[in-house]
Amino acid sequence: MKLNINGETKEFSQNQLAIADLLKIENVAQPDMVSVQFNGEFLRQNEYASTQLKDGDEVNFLYFMGGGQRKRSKS
Repeated sequence: MKLNINGETKEFSQNQLAIADLLKIENVAQPDMVSVQFNGEFLRQNEYASTQLKDGDEVNFLYFMGGGQRKRSKS
């Protein structure tokens, strides 16, 4: 099965994979902190185990970074 993962085509020997399996196979760091976009739609974490992949699917792993505004000094 060929999948497009974060813009890169990868081939997998498994015929059946769920998003949860793919997170493990791809060694995704902090899987509880990643958002998954599947064929253009965001999934809820409770959907990872039940969402089955098929040949040609597109998956993006997205990490959202927090940050703040730097204080500006008064001139």
